[in-house]
Amino acid sequence: MTLPHPTADQISLPNVLAVLGDPTRLAIVRYLASKEGVPLNCSQFLDLGSKTNLSYHLAKLREAGVTRTEVVGTSRLITLRRDDLDARFPGLLDSVIAAAVDDPALPAVGANEIEVRA
Repeated sequence: MTLPHPTADQISLPNVLAVLGDPTRLAIVRYLASKEGVPLNCSQFLDLGSKTNLSYHLAKLREAGVTRTEVVGTSRLITLRRDDLDARFPGLLDSVIAAAVDDPALPAVGANEIEVRA
């Protein structure tokens, strides 16, 4: 099973900005950026609300072209589409993430993570 994603050329600035205007979705993007290159399971975002609500927000991010969702068995692995976004809108994602990093108004994600020290 594959989920529909817009091609890089179909990603539009108004859609990206509209999607990133929501605090929950912006918190998801901020967290994905902090784990750059590591596909994250949907369950890692449960701090943000119910599964239904989270599914809605993740679908909006995917439909706008901000994230890629890969179906692996019963899991959904989410990654940021940094390369596509940087090619379409150079500097936009970095600016958005930089502004979101220290924003106390955004919901926290990953607060329940256990840090493993080597």
